[in-house]
Amino acid sequence: MISAFFVIIGISLLILVHEWGHFIAARIFKLRVDEFGIGFPPRLFSKKKGETVYSINAVPLGGFVKIYGENPSLGREVADHKRSFTHQPAWKRAIIISAGVVMNFIFGWVVISAILFIGSPSLILVDLVASDSPAELAGLQQGDQITGFTNADEFVKFIGDNKGKEISLNIKRDKEEITTSLTPRLNPPKNEGSLGVALRDAGVPPHGFIESVNKGFLSSVAIVGAVFVGLYQAIFSPQNILGPVGIFDVAVSTGDLGLIYLFQFLALISLNLVVLNILPIPALDGGRLFFIIIEKIRGKRFTSKTELIANAIGFSFLIILIILITLKDIIGLF
Repeated sequence: MISAFFVIIGISLLILVHEWGHFIAARIFKLRVDEFGIGFPPRLFSKKKGETVYSINAVPLGGFVKIYGENPSLGREVADHKRSFTHQPAWKRAIIISAGVVMNFIFGWVVISAILFIGSPSLILVDLVASDSPAELAGLQQGDQITGFTNADEFVKFIGDNKGKEISLNIKRDKEEITTSLTPRLNPPKNEGSLGVALRDAGVPPHGFIESVNKGFLSSVAIVGAVFVGLYQAIFSPQNILGPVGIFDVAVSTGDLGLIYLFQFLALISLNLVVLNILPIPALDGGRLFFIIIEKIRGKRFTSKTELIANAIGFSFLIILIILITLKDIIGLF
């Protein structure tokens, strides 16, 4: 329950960071921001500072920002054109729209850099278990943590020194401690190893500050690139896509490993949001940027009605997609 609580707070923080990016960019360009809300209505508490209402709302899942003139089609009067989002030049609107994904990237970069600077304890995790292998017969599962060893190299050496001999392994699965026995193979199949597992050493040693910042940036760029590749591959293998339920389940399991690993996972989600939000789908930031690009090419703006219809179609598509992926996640839990 504690891990689940921190996961909810963490994911809400990512949404707030995204909205904060839009907020800051709008304020830099001196646009009027009507409200910045933590959570979603109904409103519980609010305080007006200057011309902006800062609110705390009942549904604690992220937040929102209301920029003056952003949705004129909703019947909202736009009298002050100089401070209205809709009446800004294309480049200003593009920067304000892009600021959300930029903040998500910065968040991921900062967290990864901080983890590299602080370091994290070494954890030996099972990434893959081969069929009919000693590991599978002993009951090892993907995500199991092998305890009792300093790092993966020490564990691999231990296995190599005990081929053909029965050994005991201590496994941590969620909060359960398990001891199992198995015998490493003398002549394993090609590319499987004596146990038939693929391992991942999750820990990192502490780095210097400058090195951490540089490596954090390069790692963040690499992760964003990998997400683009993974998204392309997911088109042909949709069964590998995780939805909200699957992500929450993985996040809770990661949180059980320790708070630093939960932050690492949140950094990965934040960098995933960079890619997802930049996709040219109406209702997403990428869709709004795409409209601005087309606007510049054709030399005139789309009507508010056209944008509203396109966003409604895009939003409906996303909702249906989320529902389908969520159903897949739920079925996968049983």
